[in-house]
Amino acid sequence: MITSTKNDTIKQWMKLHKKKYREQTDQFLLEGDHLVEEALGSDWDIEQLIVREDRQYEAWIANYPKTVVTDQVFKALADTPSPQGIIAVVNIRTYQTDQFKKILVLDNVQDPGNVGTMIRTADAFNYDGVILGKGTVDLFNDKVIRATQGSLFHLPVVKADLQTLLPDLQARGVRLIASTLEEAVPLEEVTVPDSCAVIVGNEGSGVASDIQELSDLKVKISINGRAESLNVGVAAGILLYYFQ
Repeated sequence: MITSTKNDTIKQWMKLHKKKYREQTDQFLLEGDHLVEEALGSDWDIEQLIVREDRQYEAWIANYPKTVVTDQVFKALADTPSPQGIIAVVNIRTYQTDQFKKILVLDNVQDPGNVGTMIRTADAFNYDGVILGKGTVDLFNDKVIRATQGSLFHLPVVKADLQTLLPDLQARGVRLIASTLEEAVPLEEVTVPDSCAVIVGNEGSGVASDIQELSDLKVKISINGRAESLNVGVAAGILLYYFQ
């Protein structure tokens, strides 16, 4: 059992809360029963389970390598105020996009809760993958991971340069559909294509103009009430449902 936060292994794991170190090591921390169980049931590679000393060894974690730590050490590693006593060190995996037909694309979406919610929604409507463009919050941010509720392990999520990737998708017959208010067709007038990439943008400024220029179609969600706009996560949910 590890009893000190000065232990070298613990210090390395604590660094995984920082994006720079996650990128250097291709690893991230995953906290809590539900998320860890989702990861263990997927084809992601679990490097290690970190278990608090008072944690019972349920059957679903029995066959995985475990490091037992004191409550003090566990609290230093945990990111939640009421940790459940289990954290996984997970190896980051990569995906190709050449088989994607129905896709969600995020352009510079910065709120972790929004990003996680949209990944979860894309999973719910059986999309093939999610693409994170420049400026979008890191996929392995603790808040993003929690907001996905495990959907991170159900469908591919890829970081990419949209200026390069979107034309490649177009060349494969994927229609690029950007959500915007300017010069846009009302959503209810659009025919759903067999293959499409639904593009949503930054919470304040929307889809960048250079990304809009690449799109095949601009669509808008009609608003009948007095609100000026929709939260990007809500808008994405409507679009993903429509184009599923």
